[in-house]
Amino acid sequence: MTSTEALPAAAATQTREYRMLHGPVLPVLSRLALPNILAMVAAAATGIAETMYVGLLGRDELAAMALVFPLTMLMQTFSAGAMGGGVSSSIARALGGGHLDAAQGLARHAVVIALAAGMIFALLFVGFGDPLYRLLGARGEVLAQAHRYANVLFPCIVTVWLGNTLISVIRGTGNMHVPSATILVVSVLQIALGAVLSMGLLGVPKLGMAGVALGQVLAYGAAAVWLLVYLTDPRRRVSLSRSGWQLTWLRFREILRVGGLALLSPLQMVVTVLVMTGFIARLGVDALAGYGIGARLEFLAIPIAFGVGVASLPMVGMAIGKGNVARAREVAWVGGALSAGIVGAIGLIVAIWPALWSAMFTSKAEVLHYAALYLRNAGPMYVFFGLGLTLYFASQGAGKVLGPVLAGTLRLVVICIGGWLLTAMNAPEGWYFALVGVGMAAHGLATAASVKATRWGT
Repeated sequence: MTSTEALPAAAATQTREYRMLHGPVLPVLSRLALPNILAMVAAAATGIAETMYVGLLGRDELAAMALVFPLTMLMQTFSAGAMGGGVSSSIARALGGGHLDAAQGLARHAVVIALAAGMIFALLFVGFGDPLYRLLGARGEVLAQAHRYANVLFPCIVTVWLGNTLISVIRGTGNMHVPSATILVVSVLQIALGAVLSMGLLGVPKLGMAGVALGQVLAYGAAAVWLLVYLTDPRRRVSLSRSGWQLTWLRFREILRVGGLALLSPLQMVVTVLVMTGFIARLGVDALAGYGIGARLEFLAIPIAFGVGVASLPMVGMAIGKGNVARAREVAWVGGALSAGIVGAIGLIVAIWPALWSAMFTSKAEVLHYAALYLRNAGPMYVFFGLGLTLYFASQGAGKVLGPVLAGTLRLVVICIGGWLLTAMNAPEGWYFALVGVGMAAHGLATAASVKATRWGT
């Protein structure tokens, strides 16, 4: 490659970083967020599509997917949102401070973390998967189907960790188009391969649940290979060259002090959902179904809040690295307000007209009644859901994630204590759904308070 060939790529990178550091916040943030939102919508559609064709395989397969799916989502949120945020923020802060060598080193250490985490979780799920599935209630054929899926996916979970980590490396440079395009292609590949392999289409042997898992492994494996090729190109702002792989604790610490602590956030979210589901289940099958339909609205809210959040993360990180704390805070609050406005508007609309959402999933009057109860009580509080999730990513960019993690702990405590009190009081059904909204408000307001109170910068 000649020096003249490298000039356009270098100039484009410098222009992007200049806009992120000095451009008007809302237009720059919106431009970065849009491809992320579209990619996350495609990723959410993958889960819906898989549920549809797993349902065609049979009831036992569908039940097995319901058991294992939360664990696969946990791996996604660990690698992309939690540890991925630690990777992106550390690289963005290094670039903002003008430390390109440090950014290169952080990218290499991120790859090592991804490989190690993937292997650790593979060993955990292979060694302790069966007791866990039994604890969750799997028996007989459902347990067998869960093993058929898990025995393919989890030994190869390193592909998911590596793919999401490399995406986070690129996001840390402020490049949102390559990660978003990669996620879009992965989603299409996963849907297509999973359908073909699981149901035996196009003359391929029918693999059932193993085929669903293999589709995800192959899609993420292809993405990891492509991203490695992309990042080994020396024209990239941050590249993975063959030299310079000396490992130091300082680099690991810079990533893990944010990403390691952030791992608690998705764990708390999963526990909160499980606890709330347990309280709602006491009201009956119709109530549980209605709650499930209403809570599915988060499939719309999360891509928006996540998309804005991961766009604000490198902008905050670069500003912190540059020493411009005021700029970093402005990005955080603008991003939080943008996410809260969009997500809050969606929640308010379905709170006023709940049938716009719930009627897409069922026509049973009893289920629609409970879905409407959820949407009318929790919908107006979605504004705090959007605010809290986006500020969580902005805090990762600043390297100050303790406050948002504790805000998640507060939400869990509110749900646990509130649900226990409502059960002891034999409270009306609507109060349980109102508790969901109170938990969202507590999380969003506590996250905002932590951002305001925490000292950013060094």
